[in-house]
This record gives sequence, structure tokens and C-alpha cells, in this order.
Amino acid sequence: MKLVLATSNKGKVKEIKALYKEYEVIAYSELIDEFEIIEDADTFKGNALIKARAVYKSLDDEDVIVIADDSGISVDILDGKPGIYSARHAGVNANDQDNLYKLIDDIKEKDVKSSPAHYTAAIAIVTKNIERSVHGWMYGTALSETKGDGGFGYDSMFIPLEHDKTLGELDDETKNNLSHRAKALKLAKIILQTL
Repeated sequence: MKLVLATSNKGKVKEIKALYKEYEVIAYSELIDEFEIIEDADTFKGNALIKARAVYKSLDDEDVIVIADDSGISVDILDGKPGIYSARHAGVNANDQDNLYKLIDDIKEKDVKSSPAHYTAAIAIVTKNIERSVHGWMYGTALSETKGDGGFGYDSMFIPLEHDKTLGELDDETKNNLSHRAKALKLAKIILQTL
């Protein structure tokens, strides 16, 4: 079964391929030119569905299965920000590093070194017959500094519950067993097995 990912984020593609070894997983950008998708929903689920629908429509192939992810970090001391704006926290054209250091600065401005935080991942599945979505969460602590150089996004500033290292310090296997995206993808796999 071929699964087309509605992302060109190399970190997400790598993580999904690692968890879905029994499937042929391909980024949509390997099939068609990348295009801008306006994510204007107010929830992770809404934005994941927008991406999956847009890629499904653009591929113009009834038999394709499209999977999209929308995810982000919510920091308690910042009233849940950046949330759905995690990928553009430092501005529209910001990269992962810009977003990471903006969030670190935001936490420092609150005069604390850390805050409870959580990641949310929504996975949307779109085929010619169905639209479904599932969620996964990972709770822990957001730091006002980076530790480790593994992973991507905010990984180097986030320590999962019951761990003493950031996601940037943990090996891929450990990270993939506890990540919000891994939890959502395990639920999505149940849906895929019914198709």
C-alpha cells in the first residue's frame, strides 16, 4: 500500500517512514511540485485535514491514500502558545532554528528556566471514500535552553515526562516510542488496516 505524505518536512518524513516500514511511504513533493497550502483552521485536526485534502485533490489519483500531520508545542507559561502556530512562531518565513530560539526567548522573558508543556499531533487520512483523523500527545517540560543536536523543531528544548534528557539528546528509537506523532501514527495505522 502506497501512502503519500502531505509534507516535505524531512524530519517528519523520516519519522513516519521509520514507523510505517510495512508501507511504501513517499512525500508528495516526489510526485508533484510543492505548492503552498493555506492552513487557516483553528485546530491541529482542521489544519491536518486541509493539507490532506489539498494534496489528495492535486494528485488527481482516486487510488491514493494521503496522510497529513499537523503538530506543535504548547507551553503552559505562555498560555498554550505557540500551539497551532508552532511552525511559524518566529514569523511566516521562519525556519526551525528561528522558531526554536524565539520560543526560548519567550520563556526567558517570563523569568523562568522551564515550564510544563506538551506536544499535540493530529494525523489526517484522506482517500476517495473516507476522511479520518486521530491525535497523540506527549507531555513534559520546555526549557529556556537547548540540549542535544538530534531531532528537529523544538526537540532540543523539550524533556518528556519520566526522562532526564531532551528529545534532541534521546536516540531515535526512544523518541519514536514516546513521541506525540508516534502515538497518533499508531492509531492511524488501525484505520489504514481497515482500508
